Amino acid sequence: MANVQASRDHASLADLLTILRLRKALIALILALVVVTTLGVTAFLPKWYLATTKVRVEKPEGSVQLYSAQGGAGADPYFLQDQFKIMQSEKILYPVIRQLGLGAKFSAARGLPSALPDALAYGILVKDMLRIESQRSSSLIDINVYAQDAVLCADIANAIARIYSEDRVSFATSEQREGLAKLRLELEKQEAVVSRQRDAVEKLRKDLNISGVDLNARYSDMEIETLRQMQNSLIALSVDAIGRKTRWERFKSIAVNDRVNLVNSELIPDQNIQNLLQAWLVADQKVTQLKARLGEAHPDLVSAVENRAKTKEQLDAQLRGYESALEIAYKEAEARVAELKSQLAQAKVDQILSARDRMRPFEEAAQKLDDETRLATTLKLTLRQREIDFQVPKKTIEILNTAEPARFASRPNWPLNTTFAVLFGAVLAVGVALLLEYFDTSFRNVADVESRLRLPVLGVIPFQRNPQGAVGDDPADTEPFRVLHTNLNLALKPGQPHALVLFSAGPGEGKSTTLHRLAGLMAAGGERVVLIDSDVRRPTQHRLAQRSKGPGLSDVLLGQCTLDEAVQKNVSPGLDFIPSGSHAGFTLGLLHAVRLRDLIATLRGRYDKIVFDSPPIIGVSDASILASAVDGAVLLIQHRRNPQSMVLRAQQIVEGLKTPLLGVVLNQVPLHSGEDYGYYTANYAYYSDGSGGKARSGRKVAPSTGGDDKLILKEREPKERA
Repeated sequence: MANVQASRDHASLADLLTILRLRKALIALILALVVVTTLGVTAFLPKWYLATTKVRVEKPEGSVQLYSAQGGAGADPYFLQDQFKIMQSEKILYPVIRQLGLGAKFSAARGLPSALPDALAYGILVKDMLRIESQRSSSLIDINVYAQDAVLCADIANAIARIYSEDRVSFATSEQREGLAKLRLELEKQEAVVSRQRDAVEKLRKDLNISGVDLNARYSDMEIETLRQMQNSLIALSVDAIGRKTRWERFKSIAVNDRVNLVNSELIPDQNIQNLLQAWLVADQKVTQLKARLGEAHPDLVSAVENRAKTKEQLDAQLRGYESALEIAYKEAEARVAELKSQLAQAKVDQILSARDRMRPFEEAAQKLDDETRLATTLKLTLRQREIDFQVPKKTIEILNTAEPARFASRPNWPLNTTFAVLFGAVLAVGVALLLEYFDTSFRNVADVESRLRLPVLGVIPFQRNPQGAVGDDPADTEPFRVLHTNLNLALKPGQPHALVLFSAGPGEGKSTTLHRLAGLMAAGGERVVLIDSDVRRPTQHRLAQRSKGPGLSDVLLGQCTLDEAVQKNVSPGLDFIPSGSHAGFTLGLLHAVRLRDLIATLRGRYDKIVFDSPPIIGVSDASILASAVDGAVLLIQHRRNPQSMVLRAQQIVEGLKTPLLGVVLNQVPLHSGEDYGYYTANYAYYSDGSGGKARSGRKVAPSTGGDDKLILKEREPKERA
């Protein structure tokens, strides 16, 4: 069984190769048309140039905060996807459009009178020109810009990279800048307080006449030391309250919808909010993926949208809670400051009551001046430290190259288009060839002919590019006709003359050429043969014999000349010829049937073979009249020309006339068709001139593999007809 299956597989592959070989001209034509068309279209397509700017983008691990501890950033698998969207956002591309004047350039390229609005220019840039790509597991982003102007292409790519870099740095340092501005404002206020307090101390000094008192002097009693400690604590709590207030006011000023974009471990160290953000990003990406594949009412998409909304609601609730926590922390710090101030004031009152009445107001003023001065100094040092930290480079983006104008166009891609054209053309050509083979209803092999027509195949004539050309001397060219002659003689009763007709179902199947060569071969074999061109409507034999057209058959049947006047002697050794005649409009009718039979009876006494060249039997009445008058008929079928139904109809017409059908001749059969035709044509080359070269007809002659002295196609006895 395995061997049988392997044989079948091999046969199927051989059949496929045979089909491709038979249809190679069609395949080559379709492939050439597809390739030429593709190349022509590619040549007329507009040229697009490509400019690429590479940037390295990394997620920041941390940034300097004013009033909170440093923290590391968590892993974010969607970071690069967010950067893709930012690069293609209006925030980045609108400045590019305005800087380069793309609205005017796009309108000029399209022949418009006025510049395009930024929105339309943005749509053209994103849809037709900009492509953002990144390699897998890499922080490198390629900004690819396609344009018909190479210089403009490079300018756009560089501008996008530059503006995106500036925006990213600006966003990364925006909180620090706001914190520094707030700290400078507080320092200015504190310096004003110090200035007013100094004026108050100087006024008390003058009023109390204590100009010689050292303001830096300190009392050693425990009450004054306690006041000093309380004052230091008040300063620390005030600084902490300022920081908490700044953070609460900053977070409160951010719009609710924008808070999600600012969630990171530096601003909000709450792990629950971080986890909810990751869950919302995953749910949002899932909704985006499902929208591309599913409809709006699909259960999976509806479930994904509800999950995303629920996650967003929880995240918003957590953010609102975080805002409330900041407010509560700020108010608690304010309350601690207020309480400490109250305690300090009470302590000062107690100290004043217990100290000397005259120095107490001055000392209080001096102490307050010292406290306010130290608070101003602390704010100044803090501001200086933050300014130094702000100046430390924290860029997490790096532009790796500057795009240069391309020298060669990127689109259309000639190698890609040519390769695609060849592949598509080959697939299309093979597909068309297989479809034609599938829908081809003609006879495919000898077994098919014999099984459907129930007639023997008398001869197989190989394919010739110029069947009407001069007959060569190579025996390989004449051997198919020798085989046909032999099988025809075997099918006829020996020892008596015969009138035969060679007909075909339709025109152009090569019966006139085949009959001309067969008649010549019969005469060369020693028989007396007369060839009659009975295709009076489209005669061909007079051209093949290079003789005149008249007088001929039509003249004899009309009684305008005798038979001897119509016969042209020795057109080739042993072969006489009766042309069609000089009457162009003549047709064979029932009135001429009797005269035609008389003519055949007269010729029987002179010739061994009387062969008629018949018009097509379908659609022409002449062939039926002719077939009814002869002893036998031979059906000629050209390889892969007419459908089987047409050939079967021709057979039915002849059989209806009670004319014996001797057999079938297959014409113009390719030498290497791969079907069982090859069994009949492969050994014709055995009779070639032995040079191993080409036959004179232009066919390649295969070397002989057999040793038989004579090739006879098939020997059959005439079939008895029911």
